[in-house]
Order: sequence, then C-alpha cells, then structure tokens
Amino acid sequence: MKRPPVPPFSEETARVKVRAAEDAWNSRNPEKIALAYTEDSQWRNRSEFVNGRAEIEAFLTRKWEREIDYRLIKEVWAYSGNRIAVRFAYECHDGANNWFRSYGNENWEFDEHGLMRRRIASINDLAIGEADRLFHWPLGRRPDDHPGLSDLGL
Repeated sequence: MKRPPVPPFSEETARVKVRAAEDAWNSRNPEKIALAYTEDSQWRNRSEFVNGRAEIEAFLTRKWEREIDYRLIKEVWAYSGNRIAVRFAYECHDGANNWFRSYGNENWEFDEHGLMRRRIASINDLAIGEADRLFHWPLGRRPDDHPGLSDLGL
C-alpha cells in the first residue's frame, strides 16, 4: 500500500505530508489514522511505547476518550530523505471541562511506501482557561484560513 507523498521529501511534499497527518488526527478516527503507519510501526509518545497498528488504534481511542474537543495544528520543522521533524500544539479539555494546550515535537521516519514506521513524540501540557483558547474552528479539519502555529505566535 502506498501513502503519498513518499520519500525522499522536498519542502513541498513534507508540508503536504504534515498537513495530511494534521487532518487525519483532527478527524479523531483511530482506524483511519492507524492505516498511515506500517504494521510494525514503533512509537514513543510521552512515556508510552506503542507498537503496531492495533496498539496505535487502541492508544488513539483512549486518547480521545479523555481529550475532548481536540483540535491540532502541525508545522514542518525540518525534513531530510525519509524523515520529517514536526512541531505541534493541540487544545482539548477533560471531563471536568479543564482546558489544556499541549505543545510538542515529533520525529517521523517513513518507509519507501510513505507509511510512517517510527514516531517519537515529546509533549508538554499547559493548563489554560477557556478564554485563552486559540484554536477556534468546528471539530474536524482546520480550515485553510485559520492561522497556523507561527501565525499564532506559538
């Protein structure tokens, strides 16, 4: 199965790949998202280690059970060959309506078919008030005219 764009990445194809990942994660559809990863994909997400599509799907299901009204923005930081470095931020709230903005960096490595085989994520959480939210769009894909991370000063 091919998942274009495929490596080696250019500036344009890296941006396309990152936006596709952002759009997929904003769908909050674990089954669909898991298909972008190799069957034996390896993740480090905070202190959790996830291996393979089934674990990715279970991880994302748990994630969005507790991270409610999740909205994410990703941005290319660097790219080379079959790797892309990404910075991101997302906003969500918990069951008690406490809002958070989480900031992070991801290192991605892809196979020759454009499937991600490795994802290493480092993430920090910041409690915010609802009035401090910056990501205002209906759930789902971020509109093209909504500011990105750099535009928001993040």
